[in-house]
Amino acid sequence: MEKKVFKKGSVIFREGDIGTTFFQIASGTAGVYSHYGEADERKLTEMQPGQYFGEMAVIEAWPRSSTIVAEEDLHVIEISEKELNNYFAEQPDRILALMKQLSKRIRELTADYDEVKAFVEDKTSIQPEKKSGFLAKLKSFLASNSSADTSEPTEEELMQQNAVIGKEGAVQPVTSYKKGQIIFRQGDPGLYMYAVHCGTVGIYRDYGTPQEKELTTLYPNSFFGEMGMIENEIRSATAVVKENDTVLECIRAEDLEEMFKQSPIKVDMILSHLSHRLRRLTKDYIKACQEAVKDA
Repeated sequence: MEKKVFKKGSVIFREGDIGTTFFQIASGTAGVYSHYGEADERKLTEMQPGQYFGEMAVIEAWPRSSTIVAEEDLHVIEISEKELNNYFAEQPDRILALMKQLSKRIRELTADYDEVKAFVEDKTSIQPEKKSGFLAKLKSFLASNSSADTSEPTEEELMQQNAVIGKEGAVQPVTSYKKGQIIFRQGDPGLYMYAVHCGTVGIYRDYGTPQEKELTTLYPNSFFGEMGMIENEIRSATAVVKENDTVLECIRAEDLEEMFKQSPIKVDMILSHLSHRLRRLTKDYIKACQEAVKDA
């Protein structure tokens, strides 16, 4: 880990770079840009003290998705991929802090995605002025993300990456469930997350109603429920066991430090899971935007 200072206007890294380190801001602010220095340059957001940037490239070894520029003199802590475990060992509260930042980005992008999907369904009834402004915003986003890397690992690759879940054991006792058991319901408080050791779990929106929709099926060596646990918010969906003898490990936020001591790689896997979820959501959002502006 190394403390660094970047003068105002300095580029910390560029979109498309291969990243082996990430940063925590100690003081100052950093701008996040797409197509920086080009005609279609766009500022996406601004990072404040305490926040991280560049973490996704380290967690999943993907190219940088944006360019980071010091908006004022910027003091940062640079953490390399090799130093990540030492960083967490020295400051175990940073595990949850980094997860919360990824979770916040997922929630914000989910809200944007839901807004676009609702627009597609109702755009014929939207007032022309509002429709025109919204479409202009989406077109600007698409132009800024025309070169975004939306590729992702296959389900098989993810399962291979996460095959360590069962081998590493559990921080908390595991529980076996029968087909049809409900792990949590949409609207319940989100106190825990779960690791699937064996069996399958279905995630449903509006479960048990005429509008019921299965969002995904989860297989061994995967996680679910992390968003509710990280931010202690209500569940956005219902989790239902799909086959007998499904074995789950229940993980609380306060277990993360002990989990890191026993099995650092499992914490790395949860971070990778969040990063992959954000990448997949970005891909879905871009597709939704493309659908919304089609024929517009």
